[in-house]
Formats: sequence, C-alpha cells, structure tokens
Amino acid sequence: MNPRRGLARAARWTGGLLALALAGIIADAWTAFGDGAEGARRARMERSPQWQDGHFENPQPLYNDYWGSLTGMFDASPHVSPVERPLPTVPGDSQRWETPPATGLRVTWLGHSTSLIELDGHRVLTDPVWSERASPLDWIGPSRWYAPPVALEALPRVDAVVISHDHYDHLDHRTLMAMKDWDTTFIVPLGVGAHLVSWGVPEARIVELDWWERTRVGGLEVVVTPARHASGRTVIDKDATLWAGFALLGPQHRVYYSGDTGLFPAMKDIGARLGPFDVTLIEVGQYHSAWPDWHIGPEQAVLAHQMLRGRVLLPVHWGLFGLAFHGWTEPIERVLAAAGQAGQSVLVPRPGQSVEPEAPPAFERWWPELPWNTAAQDPIVSTKLN
Repeated sequence: MNPRRGLARAARWTGGLLALALAGIIADAWTAFGDGAEGARRARMERSPQWQDGHFENPQPLYNDYWGSLTGMFDASPHVSPVERPLPTVPGDSQRWETPPATGLRVTWLGHSTSLIELDGHRVLTDPVWSERASPLDWIGPSRWYAPPVALEALPRVDAVVISHDHYDHLDHRTLMAMKDWDTTFIVPLGVGAHLVSWGVPEARIVELDWWERTRVGGLEVVVTPARHASGRTVIDKDATLWAGFALLGPQHRVYYSGDTGLFPAMKDIGARLGPFDVTLIEVGQYHSAWPDWHIGPEQAVLAHQMLRGRVLLPVHWGLFGLAFHGWTEPIERVLAAAGQAGQSVLVPRPGQSVEPEAPPAFERWWPELPWNTAAQDPIVSTKLN
C-alpha cells in the first residue's frame, strides 16, 4: 500500500472517530445547555438598557489579560483543592427548620453560592447546586469537595428560588429538573427563564426581571440588583442572558446576595436605595488578577459590604469547587484580615451550619492553616471604578 494513502486513510478514520466522539459529548450535554430566548421573552430583553448590539453589556466593561490567565496556570497554588476530604460539614434534616429563627433572620450556607435564607417568615434559596460537578456533563468538570450537607428533599418548603446567572456553578440543570414541580417562585434575570422552561419549570412560576425591577412573594419584596459579570453556557451564547444580584426586603430584615460580580460604582446606589442590610452574602473566591472584574476578590468584598451599608458579612462562592488558581483557604483568610483592618463583622459558618447574624455563634476556624498569598502579594483590583 502507498504510505501516503495509508496515512490519509488513518487521518480520515481518526477525524471520523473524533467527530463521532464530539457529537456524542454534545448530545450528552444538550439538555444541560438550556435554551435561548424567543418571542416575547426575547423582545423584552431587547428593550433592556443593558442590551447592546445583540447581547447584554456591563456599564463598566470587563478587563481580561489573556496572557496572564494562561501563565497563571503555572503559578497555581499547590492547595487549590483540599487534600483531606470530606471537609467538616454540618449535616441536617427537615427537623432543623421546624423551629423558626429566634431573631427572625437565619442563613444556612450549603457551600459555594447556595444558601437557604430565612427572614421574617419567608424562605429563599440562592443558586441551588446539588450536582456532583459544576458542568453540563456528569463525568468531567469541577467536582465538589463534599456531598450536599442537606439533601434536596430534606429542605423545608421554599417560597422563592433566586438564580443570579446561568454559569454552571450557579444554574445547575440537574437540580432544577429535580425542583421543577416545587410549589415555589423562581426569580431570575432576563433571559434565564428560557433555560428553566426547557427543563420543565412551568412558565407561571418564573418571574424574570431586569436590574432594579422587583416582585413580591408574600410579605417579602425581592429586588434584582445590578452586578458586574457575564453569562453563557456554550461558546456561542456569551452574554445572551443577564446577570444580577438580589436584595431581599422583609418587614423587619434586609438581606443582600451579590451573585458573581466585580466591584462597580453602583454598589453605593444599592446600599443607598435598598440598605442598610442586616447581612450581605458576597462572593469572595475564584478570583485572579488577570480578570479582576469578573470576581470581586476578598478585600473588595469587604469594601463592597461597606458600600452596601451591610452590618454583617457572610462570605460565599468559596469552599466547594476549585475554579481558580489560588489556595482554597486563601479567600477566607484574606477576608478576615481585611475585615479586621476595617472593623467589620464576618460570619464564617461551616458548610451546612445555620447561623443568625443578630445572634452569631462563637468564631471557629474550621479550615486548616495553609500557606496563602496576601493582598499585597496578589492584589485583586477592579478596573474603571471612577
């Protein structure tokens, strides 16, 4: 046989096998990708002040140092993920919620950005992720460091589920499929409702809002607040849906949840218009200096807490997945250092622990002492703040 023909045939076979493998992967992940907005939903998105040239945009564009992102892999901490697993969690069952919080406000942090917030007789679940991986596939992608502290079916009745944006570590299709028949209200930013509908969530249970718009769930007012981030579940739908934070305004208490965000000037407006907040849940992990506008970082989280007129800070978006190159304990170490310098109060519950911000438990260092970079060694400073 002609060697060139043999090589050509082998190349064709290899290409065909790769194409089949890629098609299989896409088919496996297809449901998890969700769906795009059409009709009235799409028309409403296009009327948004945030909609520009076929997609959503931030008032302050995101800075990206692509070379720094690439070289950052070579400087990754050796402690990106915990060596000893599982981490010390606080497991719970349905009996935990039979007794309401004595102060009227209680937060159960379940890891990363998933929290159950109880305020003034209402229950709100943020960015629920119960899957093993933050991925459209169940065999590849960032895997969680411990099982969910509370089983999904052990949660009490939830009045509202709020979803900040459609990245996989915040919008988990397997969890939403399990929740689709819940008697609850799903509150999401513009465009995200199309994903939920494609997974079987009834349209009547979805409330889709732009920044500064609000809705009521019983006696609770939920305001969708600006954030500085991005969206997308595939390579072709970047920023096709909106991203946001949430202000939960009860008769006696106010809670802020940041979603994913960089620092931005309008945080002062959120604090002035909707604060003060009894507790702020602000993302503190999964940051890098090459993309300082995507994730706010520990020190800027403390600054944002002050801009928002927060009373107690509860750090989230850490302690479950390894999505950046820093050590896994670094975010909380840096938050505590920055909060100490600024004189701010911080709650650091174990995953699964329920805490009342107005009657906080004694401080407990439940994570190991590992090497970490300080703010001086690796500053995270968002751009275009003036």
